[in-house]
Amino acid sequence: MTDPRLPRFAVVDYGAGNLVSIDQALRGTGAEPWIARDAEAIRDADVLVVPGVGASGPAMDRLRRAGLVDPILAWIDAGRPYLGICLGLQLLFEGSDEDDAETLGVLTGRTRRLLDAPTLPHIGWNQVERTREHPLFEGIRPGADFYFVHSYAGEPEGPEAAAQTLARTTHGASFVSAIAVGNVLGVQFHPERSGADGLRLLANAVELARTGRWPAHVPLLPPSLAAAGAG
Repeated sequence: MTDPRLPRFAVVDYGAGNLVSIDQALRGTGAEPWIARDAEAIRDADVLVVPGVGASGPAMDRLRRAGLVDPILAWIDAGRPYLGICLGLQLLFEGSDEDDAETLGVLTGRTRRLLDAPTLPHIGWNQVERTREHPLFEGIRPGADFYFVHSYAGEPEGPEAAAQTLARTTHGASFVSAIAVGNVLGVQFHPERSGADGLRLLANAVELARTGRWPAHVPLLPPSLAAAGAG
C-alpha cells in the first residue's frame, strides 16, 4: 500500500534524460516518485519534476507530441510545486539560442551559450555560489560543488532578473545555475549525480513538499499563456 505520508513526485519522461538516477535519488530521500509520460500521470502528484539533457527544440517537440506543454503551464500557473533540472530549467525561458526554439515562456529571458568557456560542453564538478539564501539549499555549505553537463544556460532578463536568480557558477563567464521564483525552482546542475550535497538538495525539496512549505505561488505567465495552459 502506498504510504500517504510520502510526497509524490511525478518525473516527466519526454525522452530527454536518464530517469533511473533521479528516481533512485528521490526514493532515497523519502519521496514516492513515478515516471509521467502524459497529462493524466502528473495529475495526482505533489511536485512536478522536469529533468533533461540535450537541445530545447527536440525537447519541446516531444513535450508537444505527448500533450504535456499545456498541462505543465497550467501546473505552474496554479501555483503547484515545480522543480526543473538542467534542460528542465532552460525550458522555462522564452527561447533558446541553441536552435532558436520557442520554449515555455514562464520566465523572461533566453537560454544562451556559455560565454568565454574554456571547454564546451561544461562537464564535471563546479562551485555553485548562492546569491541569496533559500530552503532548497538548507544545510549545504556556500560554494558547494555540483555536477554539470551542458553548453547553454538560461539567463533571466528584466527588472526581476536579480530577484529570480538563486545561484551562479563560473565557467569562463558567470552563468545562472539556480533560480527560485515562488513555486518554480530550477537548477542547471544534476543533483542526482552530485553526491551528498545533491542528495541533500533533493531531500530539502522532499521535505518542503512533505511539510507544505514549498514556496508560495508568484504569478508568472502572461494572460495568453495562462489561458492556454488552463485549456
